[in-house]
Amino acid sequence: MLYFVTGATGFIGKFLIGQLLQREDAKVYALVRPGSQDKFDDLRERYGEAASRLHAMHGDVTEPGLVSDADRRKLKGKVDHVFHLAAVYDMNMDDATGDRINNEGTRNVVAFANELGGDVVLHHMSSVAVAGGDYIGRFSEKMFDEGQRLGHPYFRTKFESEKIVRTEATVPFRIYRPGAVVGSSETGEMDKIDGPYYFFKTVQKISYAVPKWLPLLGVTGGKVPIAPVDYVAKATDYIAHQPGLNGQCFCLIQSHSPTVGELVRTIMDAAHGPHVVSEFEIPPIPPPVKMLGNRVVEAIPPALKKRAATAIGIPPSVLGYVVNRALFDDKNTRKALKGSGIKCPDIRDYCEKLWQYWELHLDLQTTLPRGATRRIAGKVAVVTGASSGIGFVVSKKLAAAGAKVILVARTRDKLEQTREIIEKAGGEAFVYPCDLSDMKAIDDCANAIINDFGHVDILVNNAGRSIRRAVMESSTRFHDFERTMQLNYFGAVRMILAFLPAMAKRKSGQIINISSIGVLANAARFSAYVASKAALDAFSRCLSAEVKHCNIDVTAIYMPLVRTPMIAPTKIYDYVPTWSPDKAGDTVMRAILYKPKSIATPLGTAAAVSYALWPKLNDYILNKGFHLFPSSSAARGRKEGAKPTLEQVVFANLFKGEHF
Repeated sequence: MLYFVTGATGFIGKFLIGQLLQREDAKVYALVRPGSQDKFDDLRERYGEAASRLHAMHGDVTEPGLVSDADRRKLKGKVDHVFHLAAVYDMNMDDATGDRINNEGTRNVVAFANELGGDVVLHHMSSVAVAGGDYIGRFSEKMFDEGQRLGHPYFRTKFESEKIVRTEATVPFRIYRPGAVVGSSETGEMDKIDGPYYFFKTVQKISYAVPKWLPLLGVTGGKVPIAPVDYVAKATDYIAHQPGLNGQCFCLIQSHSPTVGELVRTIMDAAHGPHVVSEFEIPPIPPPVKMLGNRVVEAIPPALKKRAATAIGIPPSVLGYVVNRALFDDKNTRKALKGSGIKCPDIRDYCEKLWQYWELHLDLQTTLPRGATRRIAGKVAVVTGASSGIGFVVSKKLAAAGAKVILVARTRDKLEQTREIIEKAGGEAFVYPCDLSDMKAIDDCANAIINDFGHVDILVNNAGRSIRRAVMESSTRFHDFERTMQLNYFGAVRMILAFLPAMAKRKSGQIINISSIGVLANAARFSAYVASKAALDAFSRCLSAEVKHCNIDVTAIYMPLVRTPMIAPTKIYDYVPTWSPDKAGDTVMRAILYKPKSIATPLGTAAAVSYALWPKLNDYILNKGFHLFPSSSAARGRKEGAKPTLEQVVFANLFKGEHF
């Protein structure tokens, strides 16, 4: 079966290509613009051996005929399906761009399909945007021209391009109307900030700033037509190959679409932010009033509109369309998919994957302290535990400041992923996988780094293991203490010893050890973890005195609880005070810039002073925390409760640092 696909290197396109290539008899021709050859090469690499049946055909939808005369003759009468996915999906587009690509591009594709003849079927990827930005009521798959307002170029051109297909195609056609397309429900993969993603940064800031136990008031709002890209691709592929569906339209959305309030609550839950427990309904707005409201929005001065949009986290052009009153019906789609096993998943079931992918791959904003680039650029920096959490953030910041960042962690795949993210943001990073609990592996890794770079300017000992288990529960688990000490203490010391001679020879170097507030606060249930960090702390204090004349600085950072993958399994931590990884990363950067002996939070310092002055009182408080906060679920052999008691919340906020 022969396919011709426009927009194949786009977001929906690369997923659809994957579906088509699963058909053993499939041969796919992708329309590739000269400037998109690199993207097509990436697409071929993505699908491995199956890509032998994927071929580029150079051309452009904005050019009549799409491809050369010779290529059209080659395809005539042989193509079974034409998938037209190429379009501009941008709320910031202007009229000229929309007309040139969305309208004239579609007209050229329709003419191309008409000329192919044979049994070709044209599949046009449209959008629920054909309903306009302020349509009120039910909008079915059989509806087209219902008098909707189409003032914005995006809504207008999606509407008009459908009309071109309906009125100018002489070959059979099918139309697909996806809603707001988000990342894959299986992996979270997404290619840009769009749709609901505009709100992710604001949600992230709220999740770090507002305690989870403090409820937020939400707005119900209208329904949000939404669908993950993998569902859009699977549904399109399946429907395209079913008989008897020509001339029909298919709405690709979650059947029971979430309201704005439900969507925000789902995203907030994925971000481990506070619960949106109360909502109030915005009353239905009559069409004349709604029309007036949009005119008022349009009348807002551009500068003021831009400021308001920036505060919310969305493009200015979206302001007039925040509240959607259209209810989209996917009855025809569900009928066509019956028996296929293909169903649009509920965003509540995969939003956490979207969030994790966004934080890792799309949240590329990196803030740096003043003077960081001037003082760090060109330096060789080794970061252990670099593939996630604090290490990942520190690596991004060092790379943004111009350092050559050496990424060290156990899993190569995760390190390669981190390297790609850093390089995407314009930084420089190098991958050195190493099991930091294996002393020989550390020696080999360090020797390779010295051989490749000659020296190390900055070493950030960040990798660590935490165990939350009472001593009385550990009487038969001595290995917990051994393995924690092996990684947190011996591994860090071995890495220091490996790089120390070169630092001493160059009379320059800096060692940053990520310690814990638990060392200052003597946190109960963390004897193994705190002891390993305290040992590294004592070693570093002794080392610092010995290497002062060599201009080598040693800094200990007594980190409070940071919201990283290491604490994710402990659900009760969602409700206690934590730092964001970005704040932790900024703290490490300040340590690199100003080279203090140690960095501790005021609460950590107060805990240390308090323990020195009133040890029995501290034992009393710590004992209260010991009984309030249980050992980990693994230690107790049962599932941990997801929500803390009021007493636990109060204690955690009064005695920050004692609860873990």
